[in-house]
Amino acid sequence: MGRGPAWEALTGMHAQLTALDAAAILIVLCAVLGWINHRFLKLPSTVALTMMGALASLVVIGIDAVLPRSDLAGVVGGFLNGVDFHETLMSGMLSFLLFAGALHVDIKQLRRGRWQIAILSTIGVIASTLLIGTGFWLLTAALGLNVPFIWCLVFGALISPTDPVAVMGVMKTAKVPPTLQATIAGESLFNDGVGVVIFSILLATAVSGAPFSLIHAGEMFAVEALGGALLGLAVGWIGYRAMKAIDDYAVEVLVTLAVVMGGYSLASALHISGPVAMAVAGLLIGNHGVAYAMSDVTRDYIHKFWALIDEILNAVLFLLIGLEAVVLAGQLGLMGLGLLTVPLVMAARAVSVGVPLTAWRSLLPFRLAFPVMVWGGLRGGISIALALSLPAGPMKDILVAATYVVVLFSVLVQGGTIGGVVQRLNRDGGATEA
Repeated sequence: MGRGPAWEALTGMHAQLTALDAAAILIVLCAVLGWINHRFLKLPSTVALTMMGALASLVVIGIDAVLPRSDLAGVVGGFLNGVDFHETLMSGMLSFLLFAGALHVDIKQLRRGRWQIAILSTIGVIASTLLIGTGFWLLTAALGLNVPFIWCLVFGALISPTDPVAVMGVMKTAKVPPTLQATIAGESLFNDGVGVVIFSILLATAVSGAPFSLIHAGEMFAVEALGGALLGLAVGWIGYRAMKAIDDYAVEVLVTLAVVMGGYSLASALHISGPVAMAVAGLLIGNHGVAYAMSDVTRDYIHKFWALIDEILNAVLFLLIGLEAVVLAGQLGLMGLGLLTVPLVMAARAVSVGVPLTAWRSLLPFRLAFPVMVWGGLRGGISIALALSLPAGPMKDILVAATYVVVLFSVLVQGGTIGGVVQRLNRDGGATEA
């Protein structure tokens, strides 16, 4: 019995999808699942969308297992491959998300914790990369997987950047010291850019097979990170001066969009860090621009506009993370490696954060800061995107599977419980410890 024209139309649809079609499908899914969550589940939106996306993936895989003639996973997989997760996030969504996040960070508190943020987002990421890379190398060797050490370091670099989007929502309502809020926000803003730079350096070494040069890597890091910061200051200042010269909220919102889209594209053309540039530009406009270049009406529109952009893009991003399980359905054998990698990543986070925090007890309450920064150090879409950008081959299969399990655990388990952790610590007096 044939499947009929309706089935053929359905299975062939993913090959004909335009960018607008893909965007429409994702927005409709986000709206429906977001409504269900708001009406019934009442979970943090990022957690709910990831969970429902993952459950939908399991349903698709289950249908194909029960009905051998079904190729629903192929349809969904074709759609996801058409979306191109890496390109969508790294060349599109990331610039908006980082700018929107930086826009609401208080630069005065950021200055108080500037050394902590600088250390955590640079030395902390490097330490985490080395710890995870070494542990992953030992783990894969014990499991009989032949993963070269340089590829293990690549994995350490792509999984080290944190993405505590869900945590920041909790921080705003919980009794957390402002300096700790700024430290977590600042670290998440800048370690994304630093992590991407380290990943690029290590990946180039792994692909070329050339010996790793610490001097060359240091030069590349300085050029990309410092160049990104300088570009962010430049485009942010241009945007600030343009907004200060007028008083029209519609035009000023367009100016902020121009800063983000034009600045990120320019960073890509100059081969410097776009994420760092957007974080710096967002800080400049969100503080200096808000204070001196905007009327009350403009300030209200810009804050609401970028808050909405942030919510929509995060909804799409975490839904995509959940749906990626369909693409990884054929790699179930590697999921055990991912489960064993979760405690390794958590231990590396505890060391890379805990060691410097012991020296900052006078600035950050250790009993609150340590558990919140370790358990709240969520891994998200950036790690998935970097893993999917790896060249095809056995190394990519291993690293993508491990990354997906770590990210799924991070978003669902850590993201779903961090609010309760903060509340319990506050009841126990952790926030008041000096």
